[in-house]
Amino acid sequence: MPTLFLSPRPGILLLRPTTLMSRAIVWGLLSLASITPASAQQLPRGMVPEDLYALIGVQTPAISPDGRDVVFIKSVIAEDRRSRHTTLWTVSVDNSSAPRPLTGGTRDRMPRWSPRGDRLAFVSSVEGEDGTFIFILPRSGGEPQSALRLRQGGIAEMAWTPDERLLLTLNLDPAVEDPRIPAPDREPLTPDRTVIRSAVYQAEGEGLLGPARTHLWILDPQVGSLARLTPGDPRWNDRDAQISPDGRTVVFRRDGSGEEYEGAFPQDLWTLPLSARPDEVPTPLRLPEGRPSGAKWVPNGRALLYRFAPGRYARAHLQEVDARGGLPRTLTLDTDLDPASFFWHPSGRHIYFTADHRGTHVLYQMAANGGSVVPLFGEDGAVSSPSQASQGGRLAFLYENEVNPPELWVMEEDGRSPRPLTAFNAPLLERLNLNRVEEFEFLNEASFLLQGFLVRPVEWRADETYPFVLNIKGGPGGMWGRRWFPEFQILSAAGYAVGFVNYRGSSGYGHGFQAAVRRDYGGADARDNILLVEAALARHRWIDRERLFITGGSHGGFLTNWLTTETTRFRAAVTQRSVSNWISEAGTQSSPPASMREEFGGTLWENFPLYWERSPLARAHRVRTPTLVLHSDQDVITPLGQGQEWFYALKALGVPTEMVIFHGEGHELSRSGRPVNMVARLHHILEWFSRWDVAVDAEVQADGLP
Repeated sequence: MPTLFLSPRPGILLLRPTTLMSRAIVWGLLSLASITPASAQQLPRGMVPEDLYALIGVQTPAISPDGRDVVFIKSVIAEDRRSRHTTLWTVSVDNSSAPRPLTGGTRDRMPRWSPRGDRLAFVSSVEGEDGTFIFILPRSGGEPQSALRLRQGGIAEMAWTPDERLLLTLNLDPAVEDPRIPAPDREPLTPDRTVIRSAVYQAEGEGLLGPARTHLWILDPQVGSLARLTPGDPRWNDRDAQISPDGRTVVFRRDGSGEEYEGAFPQDLWTLPLSARPDEVPTPLRLPEGRPSGAKWVPNGRALLYRFAPGRYARAHLQEVDARGGLPRTLTLDTDLDPASFFWHPSGRHIYFTADHRGTHVLYQMAANGGSVVPLFGEDGAVSSPSQASQGGRLAFLYENEVNPPELWVMEEDGRSPRPLTAFNAPLLERLNLNRVEEFEFLNEASFLLQGFLVRPVEWRADETYPFVLNIKGGPGGMWGRRWFPEFQILSAAGYAVGFVNYRGSSGYGHGFQAAVRRDYGGADARDNILLVEAALARHRWIDRERLFITGGSHGGFLTNWLTTETTRFRAAVTQRSVSNWISEAGTQSSPPASMREEFGGTLWENFPLYWERSPLARAHRVRTPTLVLHSDQDVITPLGQGQEWFYALKALGVPTEMVIFHGEGHELSRSGRPVNMVARLHHILEWFSRWDVAVDAEVQADGLP
């Protein structure tokens, strides 16, 4: 049978045959489907939290040099529902066969085609074996051969050189001379402690930082040799390594000042011959002060393309500079897009990049010398992880929208013939009733045209009224819109309308819009969210204005706290990984003083009033809204204490409140946490809203709640 795949265009269903079928056969199948008795069909239902267990992830596509095959990672939920299994799969671009597995492991990742496309290197962790492996698999199939086993450190990045060696970026203690040798079984007796001397001493997903740094190594898989390319200096990391087309030189990013772990922002691009001696010093390009990132060689090897930001919150551009150094040339002066995932066409005639744009994430094409930017695909959803065949031609990428999880797509280099190559989630989607988002626009007091979004309840009827959830995104950077975000669909299935807005501070609307919230947290961002509620109520009489709810995470959690100090119109709130007190947040989170100084215009001692005045805790006595606090004990972006302080304040003030702490989870719980915890989080949100939606009891009404 053919596979049904929801089109990125509303109301269109794509039929992707698993074998070549004539148009007559396709129409015949559709005709048969149209006369199937209703009793034999399973009616779609709304999405529930447990459906997350059935979702299949598709990640990091890599198209072969000849453009004929794509390798990707397929991710499934493990049986214990506490982890995910990742396996390498492949599919032919011409759809001559169904996707098939390449590896049989459960933790395979980072697929990399060799320059000739006859081999594939990948990284794996093998169950029951310590360390990290690099395997090489022939394209024709067979057993992968181990090329390296690291017993210390980890592999941050990997790339083939033109002469078929492997350039590795290893995350390793600089004192380790050979990461293939196991660490001593018996370490000298030391106290259980961490000595902290740098401003940057913790990171999300890692906790307290140890001595490990990322530096460059060269692996020759033919002879098994592993040699250090850049010295293991503990003062900095070497990142974004890219090999020149002739295979002679590598470019990478580094803060050579030694101030990286004090929170310094400026960095530079450095070059080094791949044949460098162990004591050879890299050469800096000495660009203007700022941070270049993601450098890519022009196909002829004479210049470098990179993203450049002159400051932490400054407008970023794509720039090109001669590979020997000199004055860079800015290519994106004619667009207010903020490029990401950029790369050259193999001919060097034009550049591809992705960028946020009004709720979508689009793949664009731009001439090599800058100028006009042309959208190729993604104007109704989001493109990510683009990959182009090194010989030119096709592009592979992931595509998603609000009713389709990411799947693998391919198209011709000029944007023609976009088509899906996988539809792993089609069986689940066919069972679900999912809603597209509706867009509308409205002005705020600064004359910015805001873009609002609404997801109607499943099985909405015009003659009924429904509760409404204001769901506030984090950030304040970033953007929501036409992406796969199951939480909206689950709330919709539970009978709620869901509204959200890309408020001032969000990306995708130009740098001026994004900068409009600087040093005004709780001001411009809060007002835009309230305007979203007002605009939704004005447009839709079926929204019950007495049954309004609010939730948000990270900066959205801060705004959830803040808005419940300003209004009692919300029947209940769920605040997630929030900030309640900027004073304690500044001293306990992972951002160093240098970052907080720029964010708030000074340190605590230089601008204390702003830190405290913009803290919801300073206004907690105004809160009457029943509030559920969701937080994780390994979160170092908004540490657990932020949730605890808000819970303590509401308890002390007699506001109905509960707190749920997820153990072993960090700031990314809602996106990449343990599946069982992701599902539990959604159930807590639904239960809290339902509890306060059913009835507002007499005792709470006596306290003055609406």
